[in-house]
Parts: sequence; structure tokens; C-alpha cells
Amino acid sequence: MNYRHAYHAGNFADVVKHIALSRLIGYLKLKDKAFRVIDTHAGIGLYDLSSDEAQKTGEWKGGVGRLASADLSPAVGTLLAPYLSAVTAVNQGDGIERYPGSPLITRHLLRPQDRLTAIELHPSDFERLKARFSGDFQVRTIELDGWLALGAHLPPKEKRGLVIVDPPFEKEGEFDRLVDGLARAHRRWPGGIYALWYPIKNRSAVSHFREALRQAGIPKILDVAFSVRGPSSEELFDGSGLVVVNPPFVFEQEMRAILPELKSALAEDAKATWSVKWLAGETVSA
Repeated sequence: MNYRHAYHAGNFADVVKHIALSRLIGYLKLKDKAFRVIDTHAGIGLYDLSSDEAQKTGEWKGGVGRLASADLSPAVGTLLAPYLSAVTAVNQGDGIERYPGSPLITRHLLRPQDRLTAIELHPSDFERLKARFSGDFQVRTIELDGWLALGAHLPPKEKRGLVIVDPPFEKEGEFDRLVDGLARAHRRWPGGIYALWYPIKNRSAVSHFREALRQAGIPKILDVAFSVRGPSSEELFDGSGLVVVNPPFVFEQEMRAILPELKSALAEDAKATWSVKWLAGETVSA
């Protein structure tokens, strides 16, 4: 698929993923005890929406661009406020010229006692990420294959936190790596929260991925999916999903409130869909 993020920053998939991320971090902040967020495929942290890459696709206009002018209910507006504050923080005035990636959104939401580990393998991307957080004692940047972090860096010393796995899907076998990586990580840190992003493009591959997760023996897995249009006749990027392991008790309810309004704001046709389903634990969905 080659999901090089500079081309897709701020699109519908980012909006859904980063709203979910902000809600998960918000839950962790309900307790005073420190937590750590580990971002295994962190990217460069901040994206210029006037860049050649972003302008080539223009995907952000159908994502954060639409959301900025959406008519949200007061309840959903409150739930989205932390995410939107992170977007506002990197822009000036009313326009949106830059978009924060997951490490910058995470950093915006951290308290003084919390920490972020941002991991990136691509050498030039890592140098930009490292420079972005230079001198920030709450952020550790590491040049490393993010899949390795699911073993060596777990559990964190804080014993509380969230692991974000957002691979670029540049190579074959990413769905298998997600399942294997999650199983390995969960064995080392069964109490952690995990959020694994995936594209909805090859629907057969997505179905096999979900079934593999059902068979993984992990007690609580919630699948959040969002598509901006009905299934395409060819393999197009119609939607994306986020698998959340050990979701906070309020997370399912919040996403069920948020996604219908995101559908109204971001849908490209009448067949746009969303779903929140348990793959394991709670009430497993058919």
C-alpha cells in the first residue's frame, strides 16, 4: 500500500485514529500516577499541509479540513476538544496549515509526570523527529525498527500506559506482523493498552486479520472501523480501523457517540459506515 505519511497527514484515517488516541490518553490522565506512551512508528511528528506531498493528494481537506467546519453536538465537541486543541496548537489563526502526528498530539496531552517514547526507523525521518523533541526531557526518541520495541521496551517502568502501533504498510505481511507483534507484547505486558492501526483496502486481508486476533487468546480486543465510502470495485483506501486491546471502560461508549458525527462530517457517499465491535471479551460481536 505504501502509506508514506506526508502524503496522507490529516486525512479521515488520521482524524479517527488521533481522536481515539486523545480519548485513550484522557482516560490514563484520570489517575495521578505517571504513565508512558510508546509510539512504535512515530514518523516526523509534524506535517506541512502546503508541502508537495500533501498538496499532491489533498487528502487532509477531506479529513481535518472538513472537521474544522463541522457542526458537532456539544457532547461530541467536548470529547473532541483535546484532539482539536493539539491541532490548534501547531497552527496560527483560523486556518490549518500544519498537522500534528501522533507523537506531537501525545506530547501536547501529557502532564508533567508522564512520558513519551517515540520510535522511528527511517533515518531522515528520525533526524527530524529527534530535532522536533530536542531538549524535551519528557520525550525519548529512538532510531529503531518499531516491531522490535514490542519486545525490548515492554513493560515500561511506569507500569501504566499505551502502545501505539501505526505501521506504514509499505511491505507485504504487515497484518501478520501486527498479530505476531501484539501477541509478543501482550505476553510481556498483559495490562497495557494497545492501539493498532490498519487500512481497510484489501477486505479479505482485513477479515483474516480480525479472525487471527479473535484466535490470539487475548482477553479484551475492541475493533473500531470507519469507512468514508462503500466498498470500491478495486482495492482503494476506503477506510481504516483501530484495534484497541484493554480499552478503558468508557472508550466503547465514547466512540459510539463520536463516529456517527464523524460520518456526517467526513462521508464521501451514502454508503459510508462505522462500527465498534468486540473481537474478544465483553460481548463478542457477530
